[in-house]
Amino acid sequence: MGDGVAERERLAQADSGERPWRAWGPYLAERAWGTVREDYSEHGTAWDYFPHDHARSRAYRWNDDGMAGVCDDRQTFCFALALWNGSDPILKERMFGLGGDGGNHGEDAKEYWWYQDSTPTHSWMRWRYHYPQAAFPYDELVRVNGHRSREEPEYELIDTGIFDEDRFWAVTVDYAKADVDDMCIVVTVSNRGPDEATLHVLPSLWFRNTWSWGLPNRPVPVIEGSAGKLAGEHRSLGHITLEGEGEPPALLCDNETNSQRLWGLPGTSLYPKDGINDHLIAGAPTVNPAGVGTKGALHYELTLGPGETRQIRLRLTRSDEAATLDLGDDFAAVVRAREDEADAYFAELIPAAASAEEAAVARQGIAGLMWAKQFYHFDVKQWLQGDPGSAPPPPGRRYGRNNAWWHMNSFDVISMPDPWEYPWYAAWDLAFHCVSIARVDPGFAKAQLLLLLREWYMHPNGQIPAYEWAFGDVNPPVHAWAALQVFEIDGGRDHDFLARIMHKLLLNFTWWVNRKDVGGNNVFEGGFLGLDNVGPFDRSAALPVAGVLEQSDGTGWMAMYALNLLDMSIRLALHDRAYEDMATKFFEHFAYIAEAAYRQGLWDDEDCFFYDVLRMPDGHKMPLKARSIVGLLPLAATTRLSAGTLNRLPELSARLRWLLSNQAEYADVISARRLSPDGRQQRLLSMVGQDQLLRILARMLDPEEFLSPYGLRTLSRAHLEKPFTVSLGGSDFTVGYEPAESTSGLFGGNSNWRGPVWMPVNYLLIEALREFAAFFGPDLMVEYPTGSQTKMPLSAVADDLSRRLISLFVPDSWGRRPIYGASEVFQNHPDWKDLIAFPEYFHGDNGAGLGAWHQTGWTALVVDLILTLHR
Repeated sequence: MGDGVAERERLAQADSGERPWRAWGPYLAERAWGTVREDYSEHGTAWDYFPHDHARSRAYRWNDDGMAGVCDDRQTFCFALALWNGSDPILKERMFGLGGDGGNHGEDAKEYWWYQDSTPTHSWMRWRYHYPQAAFPYDELVRVNGHRSREEPEYELIDTGIFDEDRFWAVTVDYAKADVDDMCIVVTVSNRGPDEATLHVLPSLWFRNTWSWGLPNRPVPVIEGSAGKLAGEHRSLGHITLEGEGEPPALLCDNETNSQRLWGLPGTSLYPKDGINDHLIAGAPTVNPAGVGTKGALHYELTLGPGETRQIRLRLTRSDEAATLDLGDDFAAVVRAREDEADAYFAELIPAAASAEEAAVARQGIAGLMWAKQFYHFDVKQWLQGDPGSAPPPPGRRYGRNNAWWHMNSFDVISMPDPWEYPWYAAWDLAFHCVSIARVDPGFAKAQLLLLLREWYMHPNGQIPAYEWAFGDVNPPVHAWAALQVFEIDGGRDHDFLARIMHKLLLNFTWWVNRKDVGGNNVFEGGFLGLDNVGPFDRSAALPVAGVLEQSDGTGWMAMYALNLLDMSIRLALHDRAYEDMATKFFEHFAYIAEAAYRQGLWDDEDCFFYDVLRMPDGHKMPLKARSIVGLLPLAATTRLSAGTLNRLPELSARLRWLLSNQAEYADVISARRLSPDGRQQRLLSMVGQDQLLRILARMLDPEEFLSPYGLRTLSRAHLEKPFTVSLGGSDFTVGYEPAESTSGLFGGNSNWRGPVWMPVNYLLIEALREFAAFFGPDLMVEYPTGSQTKMPLSAVADDLSRRLISLFVPDSWGRRPIYGASEVFQNHPDWKDLIAFPEYFHGDNGAGLGAWHQTGWTALVVDLILTLHR
């Protein structure tokens, strides 16, 4: 067994700048086609402008993609795996799937791969893929999904029968770093089928094309190939070598667009990007006989009997040496050492009280987070204007998508929500990612949170960019909350980080107050706030009638934001009294927002719930009485102030007393006091008092409403029999309980908050329950579940909700993982059942995984739940 200290030392060296252990990693995208960055169409039709069929033939402008890929943190070079089963019409160089208009529930990858392991420095990584031996059914997947309605399930690759009789290749790729820029790679191929079969394995090395766009000082690099070796030379990178065991032939072409195939126009190279593909599939003379180019592959042809396994050793290194690289004993020793060190590292991280299955979920969840880091390049001004060496973009683009974000210039490694379906960062997703990332790499988590607040990301007006499809959309303001979580996980010592992030968050908080409180009455509009399809109509679009939609979730998010900044100010003020004024400011701002929620009618005392309210021009107010997560989010606006803190911050204490004496209307949200377990006085600041808390929890913890066996639903199940309908402007708008994919096209895609269980909001509500539990202690008992006549303290409720969410991923008493639903292959087959996916959301009744299949980002909050539950 290795030593967990080794990985911690590598992290410390990376954080200090002593050794760049993070410089090489799995930063190559799973999908670069169909993205906004590559879309130069007039009307923003990204999936049509750069479809999958173009990807093998067309050089990408902003970043590259591949399978099991790695690159440096500037994506100068790219390494990935290509495969061919001898039957497919094209090489398998990237994952296939359907775009937003192709699937009956939106974007959907139609392949099966898993991120099995990764340390935070990527010193050890493992990736797994199941590749059919018969011709991949591209056309069938497109045709059948295109004919299915929203009421039908998605047609998946496994539904085609292509994996029957286990006729597939199990392909595993292991990476072990011998040094910061020296990777030992083992490709393991197993024939799972009943017959002898042949697989072509093509480890590929290429340079990202930065020279074709007419920009200055971009010389063309070169790769030279010989038997078993690819040797590259790049002006900024220097020498890089890929060497493989044996003497496989080297195939070379150029990472240049095949204009002849795509548009019938002459190209710049006789051996374009798809040259290796055309040579292998059709015998075309499209690889350079001189053995030079900017893209190369080593060609292994493996014929294996049924059940037979073969390994290929490769070494990728940046070196000036021309000597043959070691692929023998030293190579094997490095691989063994890094795997042992990873085992030891995770054994120390994951509590011994966690079950073996929970430990496996935590480890694979962390692997998904680490593999979801991608190099992200997007200069919006350059994108809007077009490149000197390319045709000018259509004029309409100047007024289209993201035209107001001309200042933004991304050139960073960023954590992505899902490496295929969402291969671009999303601001609120990223905040949740960082909570679990901080468990293994707090330095990276802090850097990620700070990144989106830097001048080249945050808009000059203070808005945080949402995501590349619409940087100006409004994501929930969870950045401050995440920063506090990461600060505490990291030991609560890095006050420089806290001060840096708070200074920028002040700008963003002001943006919210100025832009999203139209009436200046401390209730907020926000927009859709990430809760796709939650209401009867699109909350980001123009309303069906004149008026303003005042949102319970928007107001709850802002009350939580104010408390987060209060907490941040207090931590900083205890070290620097200059921040005490900020603490006083956000204390008061919270009080204004929390009180306004009641004064403006967001709380319905009869229903014991918060609702959105439509305020008409004549002052009439119409509550939209759909019981959804919108009405539960105000619970998250909760924190505690201790007597000790108030004693050390006399100005804050004096302001609190003044407010209670002179503004009695704020008493309900700031006056609750009681002794903490250590006998000290503490005060609760919350949007809900004890009475409202108990009444809301009666609904939230009711199995007939929000409580499912696998966490909290996003819409009350009561709306299954009684959908909520509102008539506005002569039209009816309805929202009903849908436990799985949405049947509404309101937002398109797989967006659905009408019933499924979503990890991030569950996590926030569990954290809120723990905060209430820390205040009330065992004195406050609630019926759990509602109607059971069993009373529990709130801490026990939080623990049980955590267990319900964790249970989605671990085998139940019948050995079945709820995330895999009725699929017998995923549930029982030894080659599949222990490979864990991290879906975007979960069926509200049976827990089956839905949406994006590799949404490890916020779904990896299950890692934090496991570590907290067994702390």
